[in-house]
Amino acid sequence: MIFSSTLFLFLFLPALLALYYLAQHRLRNGILVLASLAFYAWGEPKFLSIVLLSIALNYVLGIVVASLTKGWQSKVAIGAAVALNIGLLGYYKYANFVVENLNELFRATLHKNSVLSLPKVVLPLGISFFTFHALSYVIDVYRKQARPQTNPLRLALYILFFPQLVAGPIVRYHEICDQLKRRYTTSSGFATGIQRFISGLGKKILIANIVAEVADSIFALHADQLTLALAWLGAVAYALQIYFDFSGYSDMAIGLAHMFGFRFPENFDYPYIAQSITEFWRRWHLSLSRWFRDYLYIPLGGNRVNRARVYANLVIVFFLCGLWHGSSWHFVVWGLLHGALLVVERIGVLGILERLWRPLRHTYCLLAVLVTWVLFRANTIKQAELILKALCGMNHVTSTAHRLDSFVSGEQTAAFVLGLACSMPLLPWLVRQRPKLKSRTSLFAWEFTRVVGLQVILFAAAMRLSSGTYNPFIYFRF
Repeated sequence: MIFSSTLFLFLFLPALLALYYLAQHRLRNGILVLASLAFYAWGEPKFLSIVLLSIALNYVLGIVVASLTKGWQSKVAIGAAVALNIGLLGYYKYANFVVENLNELFRATLHKNSVLSLPKVVLPLGISFFTFHALSYVIDVYRKQARPQTNPLRLALYILFFPQLVAGPIVRYHEICDQLKRRYTTSSGFATGIQRFISGLGKKILIANIVAEVADSIFALHADQLTLALAWLGAVAYALQIYFDFSGYSDMAIGLAHMFGFRFPENFDYPYIAQSITEFWRRWHLSLSRWFRDYLYIPLGGNRVNRARVYANLVIVFFLCGLWHGSSWHFVVWGLLHGALLVVERIGVLGILERLWRPLRHTYCLLAVLVTWVLFRANTIKQAELILKALCGMNHVTSTAHRLDSFVSGEQTAAFVLGLACSMPLLPWLVRQRPKLKSRTSLFAWEFTRVVGLQVILFAAAMRLSSGTYNPFIYFRF
């Protein structure tokens, strides 16, 4: 079950909201935990035990870490806690990857067909997200940023809470621990949640899903059918798809949290207006960037060490960031490229960029992001290589190559235009103009336009969903 499904929109969410607000306050956490279990079990019932194991394990680990006062004891305890969480994630996410690559190495060196064998390990839905939430809990307790949670229901709610369970944002424990105990809902907060949810639903259904049809059809082409123009169209289509799909899900999660009295951190800040890769990562998937900064980059030494170590730390962080996104070499290369670009910018390119004309800085950043998105989207390194050659016009195109206009309908063209417009901070600019409106007529017109706009978005998204249109779920690898 996903947020952008008719089952969630018209059955699960209304029923849960009614039950939640009719219940006494002391029962509400339990209702949310049960609803989150049902939400997860709907898509992955066989892996529900893995999530429950993670909750139980970290509940005990948090109490143990907090109870040990001697320095070496607490360090051993937090080391064990991190190892157990990473071990759980590593087995389910990377066991097959490691075995496959070791067998490739053995075949190349020992000339044997297979040395290691392992039954296919299926990836539990959302394991990267709920493991990072669990790690945040035990590390925050170790750092004395939060007290250990003695109420297992509250810890279960933190790790399981369905809005953040399968696609983030990654909410750190010390940011939300007080809300697990006591939170207040207001009519204005609930209204804000509805508006944010509808906005995210519109991003997902009316932009991401539509441009995804273009991206998927182009990335499925054989290399000799891929012209220069088609390759760039596919790269742009995927850039829009992943941004509006991911930021749309984040908006829906933040909106849902508001409806239940929680406040989640922002996750995106118009990343495609960035003028460097450094700025891009200050705007893209903010919760993940902050997680890696606070729990990995700073403990490695951050900016406090010599330059060589700083550069090495950046590469390590982005190597692991790439691996976190998926157990495949193209994710690793994507992460390493971003790490290398950050190092290059730190060495001196940022100073050069600051002296360039703003559109040139923006062009550099967009080109770097688009090219690296090809690596992220491709199924293999080989496919990425072929598409990157097509982006440079270096592949051999046969007579069976497709025309550009055969891939883009009128609806898809409109989605592209809307996506490009919404990639820029036009809406925040309009919101900033509201205080300048003085007359009652202007204020009424503003509110009327906003409400009607949200209703149109909701109606259009519902119509597309009811017609059974393309509705991919791109987080299955995470």
